[in-house]
Amino acid sequence: MLKRALLGLAVLAVGLATGAPLQAQTYPDRPVKIVLGVPPGGGLDVLVRGVAQELSAKWGKSVVVENRPGASGLIAAEGIANAAPDGYSLLATTDQIYMGNRYAFKNLPYNPDTSFANIVIMARAEQFLLASPEVPAKNLPELIAVEKQKPGSLAYGTWGEGSPPHLVYETLNKNTGTKFLHVPYKGVAPVLNALTSNEIQLSVGSSGVAGQLLKAGKVKALAFAARERSPLFPDVPTTAELGFPAIQAFLWFGLAAPAGTPQAIIDKISADVRDVIRQPAFTERFITVPGWKVIASTPAETDQIIKNELPIIRDMSAAAGVKPQ
Repeated sequence: MLKRALLGLAVLAVGLATGAPLQAQTYPDRPVKIVLGVPPGGGLDVLVRGVAQELSAKWGKSVVVENRPGASGLIAAEGIANAAPDGYSLLATTDQIYMGNRYAFKNLPYNPDTSFANIVIMARAEQFLLASPEVPAKNLPELIAVEKQKPGSLAYGTWGEGSPPHLVYETLNKNTGTKFLHVPYKGVAPVLNALTSNEIQLSVGSSGVAGQLLKAGKVKALAFAARERSPLFPDVPTTAELGFPAIQAFLWFGLAAPAGTPQAIIDKISADVRDVIRQPAFTERFITVPGWKVIASTPAETDQIIKNELPIIRDMSAAAGVKPQ
């Protein structure tokens, strides 16, 4: 009787130990959903839809993209944080989900440190400081001078509290005495639409989402908020060159699952996504042409990137005087 009981326990232990790898071998066996906290049409939306199409072909199962815009990504993030941890509900992430939001909101509906199992960072996009052509300034110092001649006359658009344009222009307000006005929208695409129509006069954007507008003269770049000049627009000086080294603005785009998702499934999704975004044709179309950089991080590397970049956003949030709302 004792031997039979011990044998039963051994079989149970083996089953528990091998369950997750077996799940990964059969994953996915039904459609997978990726939720985005932005409207259709922006850079993240286009990239994620491209990845979803490739994963559908690789897995032989539908990968559905669902947009849940608004509230700086909180709606989408909360939904996935509370979803079943089985790998069938994923979140398209940005740095703001982990960093900007924690300094902008008092009561997040998720925990940026513990609610998600990070899968991958796909790409990174440094940002230009953008202006409407009607703004009589060619660079950042000239913009500050123009604003001070008529305080409160220039508005900047953001996709929420703690987003890159919010941190950039509030940092300028605090450090230079300007009074740029904040106008929030539900995503990057609505911000650019407002900028090109002069509904707002300022924002930020990567070459991926603003490149064609820059080339067409529908917006202009006052500075590149990065350490080195953009290879696509090398004539635009960096913020550091113009005397504002603390002004940095970047976005990265990734994927995460609810915390508790089996690691074997996380690793499988990560490996397959990294394979997709490293395909030369995919890289060229969805990452290189927009002017972004391939990151293709493992889950562990993703965790480390977030840890390393938190101090940058923390310091900018403090410099901008961002108060949790």
